[in-house]
Amino acid sequence: MRRDSRRDTTPRYQGRPLPRPDEELVDQGLGFDLGTLLGRRQVLRAFGLGAATLGLAACSANTAASGGTSAAAATAAATGEIPDETAGPYPGDGSNGPDVLDQSGVVRSDIRSSFGESSGTADGVPQTLELTITDLANGGTPFTGVAVYVWHCDREGRYSMYSEGVTDQNYLRGVQIADADGKVTFTTIFPGCYTGRWPHIHFEVYPDEASITDAGNAIATSQVALPQDVCDTVYAEPGYESSVTNLAQLSLDTDNVFGDDGGASQLATVTGDVSAGYAATLVVPVDTTTEPAGGGPGGTPPSGMPS
Repeated sequence: MRRDSRRDTTPRYQGRPLPRPDEELVDQGLGFDLGTLLGRRQVLRAFGLGAATLGLAACSANTAASGGTSAAAATAAATGEIPDETAGPYPGDGSNGPDVLDQSGVVRSDIRSSFGESSGTADGVPQTLELTITDLANGGTPFTGVAVYVWHCDREGRYSMYSEGVTDQNYLRGVQIADADGKVTFTTIFPGCYTGRWPHIHFEVYPDEASITDAGNAIATSQVALPQDVCDTVYAEPGYESSVTNLAQLSLDTDNVFGDDGGASQLATVTGDVSAGYAATLVVPVDTTTEPAGGGPGGTPPSGMPS
């Protein structure tokens, strides 16, 4: 199990405490029923079912449910934690082929260049990413000491270790340990946009540095969405030409990850400009009393993705 010693003896279902421990499972109330349904968001997505279908399922479970509330938004409202998402087909954590997390040197802040036996560097508009991890099981305090693994595609939409031309590289991948304020900061580039996905950055949260060698230890897996106005500006720069066309075919609302709620709780705040670089920030609430629903490789690459 991936949980820590802070769990109590309250009866639970799928890792969540029962609000009415002396009653039957079906009599736990609307909030609990919705949480059970919404926890199946990843399963529904795998079968191509959207937020509207999930809303109908929630209504059928309890007629008092609001059909206008999306899955991720309702989950965030109920639990406050960052939505669980797939790690995608290029995690590099050993769950789908290559594993960068067992390599010496992966704990680093500047992830623009490859390390170890690789020597390539990813070109692109500079960007820093700051994630603030909070511990919901301890009242939202800073989650000091957790290890955060971050990875994303390069300017051309390629993932190191997987995509043709960069299988011998491991750039744009790295781990940082949260400080006393729960913060981790990475120096990187602004990722490109490839066919089928809104511009994003992947991350996994582990209990500590020692646990990163096993992807099954992750206590949270999610993605950071990047705002459209900044994407439009960056993609006008040389080297990002293919991203212009790809972004024009997408929206946050139609993306197969952020579409549940338009990335409401995963949309980074981004400041800066193309000459000085950008700074992206996001607060990431993590609840260790719930069972992670995301993680693991996300199947085949989107159509048109360099591979």
